[in-house]
Amino acid sequence: MKLLDCTLRDGGYYTNWDFDKELVKTYFDSFNQLPVDYLEIGYRSNPMKGYLGEYFYCPDYVLQQVKATSNKKLVIILNEKDVKVTDLFQLLSPCVGIIDMVRIAIDPQHLSRGILLAEGIKKMGFEVGFNVMYMSTWASQKEFLNEIALINGIADFFYMVDSFGGVYPEDVKNIYALVRSKTDVKIGFHGHNNMELGLINTLTAIECGADIVDVTVTGMGRGAGNLKTELLLTALNAKGKLDFDFNPLSKVVDAFTKLQEQHQWGTNLPYMFSGANSLPQKDVMEWVGKRYYSFNSIIRALNNQSKGIEDNYRLPNYNFSSQTNDTVIIIGGGPTVVNQAEAINNFLSKNKKYTIIYASSKNASSINTSSQEHFYCLVGNEGNRLEDVFQGKFEGGKCILPPFPRKMGTYIPESFQENAFELTAIDFTDNFQDSHTALAIQTAINLGASKAYFLGYDGYSGSSISQKEQELFLENQYLFDKALSKGLQCISLTPTSYGNLQQESIFSLV
Repeated sequence: MKLLDCTLRDGGYYTNWDFDKELVKTYFDSFNQLPVDYLEIGYRSNPMKGYLGEYFYCPDYVLQQVKATSNKKLVIILNEKDVKVTDLFQLLSPCVGIIDMVRIAIDPQHLSRGILLAEGIKKMGFEVGFNVMYMSTWASQKEFLNEIALINGIADFFYMVDSFGGVYPEDVKNIYALVRSKTDVKIGFHGHNNMELGLINTLTAIECGADIVDVTVTGMGRGAGNLKTELLLTALNAKGKLDFDFNPLSKVVDAFTKLQEQHQWGTNLPYMFSGANSLPQKDVMEWVGKRYYSFNSIIRALNNQSKGIEDNYRLPNYNFSSQTNDTVIIIGGGPTVVNQAEAINNFLSKNKKYTIIYASSKNASSINTSSQEHFYCLVGNEGNRLEDVFQGKFEGGKCILPPFPRKMGTYIPESFQENAFELTAIDFTDNFQDSHTALAIQTAINLGASKAYFLGYDGYSGSSISQKEQELFLENQYLFDKALSKGLQCISLTPTSYGNLQQESIFSLV
């Protein structure tokens, strides 16, 4: 039974396939001393749109550097959907003499296309592995099951890939037996860890007779990640099946643990739900990265997916023509609102005609809006936050939601439901239409506002802002530019690091 570590390839989904040079050196130095047979170093790919890093393309110099550094068999993988037979010579000729195995990531519905690629790869002298995805759906795909026999004499390994991370040990046994009845090709297993079954499923595959299994350091991999290299090695060591020095294993684990602190891979409730219901991880991975998407919101969206519905709640459209206001106040979630609440409330008491729009209800309890028209923008987790702020009791105002259908589904506190409305469209911007700020600005535009005072849009400063904070900053900055282009004057009355917001002081107005 062989072990294949695919950390640099599968882990690239978190780093955009760029890794620190010292981390890579530690990785190869450590594995030179560990009982792992194959290292999959990344993709070989045709040019794609957008930035994708070093180990997505594995340029020739990377191949040569790795070959000079590693004493293991080396592997690259091709995405079948992005590669044609005519691409093989350009992509793989630099790999000859360096790479031992080429794997093909393939949808089971396109197995016949993968076989054509495999024939060309085999002629170039490489071992060939089929990484066939969506294992939990195979039992219902009779045409695919009948095609498996066609890989005989072409493939060296046929991988059962638990793409959704939702199979159980009994499923592994049944599917292994089914595949074995169709082919004499060596069988591999690649498990995802959504349900924290990566270890038991892999051990089950080994007991069934699997010839090769995949692991990654600290479980680093797309979405919930994979079986941890260190866990399987430790388990096999305890069973007396492997003997090795734990020092290099500890060294590489320590190095990747530091990276994990930054990217936070591993399973969580949304990944568990997607695994249990065989739902794609791509959306979950994006949603978990959005700080205004709560787990409740993500679970609701996944539940809608599993039921095949767009959204779980339709609302009446709000009639803005009955209410216009030339000046509005948009309140964000920054701490300056609490710090300057006395001045803000003083300002509002003198300008009761201004409509207030809460892009975030985080600061709603600090502001006295009882005598003014006001709206709460409900995106992502805001329904739950609004419920917490007002302890479930409606305190006046109206809730505004994005147009139907909403990506994350809909949650509105029960006592707010009679005062909840949706927009017909968000049309001042083509991007970030499901953000708090986009919803607030569209509400201001629909009210006929020509001026918007912003409070609590502090932005972020310093050199230690997180990637999420940086993304949110750039997103808001983009939306401010779009609002300005529509003729909405945007003025911050509290300190801000957004350069495209005009700056005035709340204290000059009270």
